[in-house]
Amino acid sequence: MTAVQLATPDDAEAIAAFAEESFTHTFGHIYDPADLALFLSSWNPPDRVRAQITSDDHDIALVRGDAGAILGYIKMGPLDFDLPEDQPTDNAAELHQLYVAEAAKGTGVAAALMDWGIGWARERAAILYLSVFTENDRAQAFYRRYGFTDVGRNAFRVGNHIDEDRFFRLDL
Repeated sequence: MTAVQLATPDDAEAIAAFAEESFTHTFGHIYDPADLALFLSSWNPPDRVRAQITSDDHDIALVRGDAGAILGYIKMGPLDFDLPEDQPTDNAAELHQLYVAEAAKGTGVAAALMDWGIGWARERAAILYLSVFTENDRAQAFYRRYGFTDVGRNAFRVGNHIDEDRFFRLDL
């Protein structure tokens, strides 16, 4: 069984570095280097991660490998994006980020983190939302296996580039 643990403030730098590496590995080829650099400079810096770890409304959980390296993490918190008008926002939470190391994909790390995240959300909300890149078929299939449904378009800015993401919803 894959052990999920809450992040501590001491994990902030490692989580920020892991997030940047994961995002760049998965999506970096899509963007102009200047747009990617602009996005990464403010997206997930260690001080922001640390503030979220110590806040009352966010939680970050992670899975570590045998040597202590982060294999994946999930960030949960309040809803902070503008959903389509037909979507309810009362009593809703958001899965902000779920990243898994390339070598850990298919090993149960993502499932352990998702199970933890859904449990977290069930204690706080009736609806869980997330946003996923339109062309990330693997992630979309993963979320659909958990019962998430596509509920609309989300514009996701990376520097000066606008991607089309999709909002997914799970009624808890």
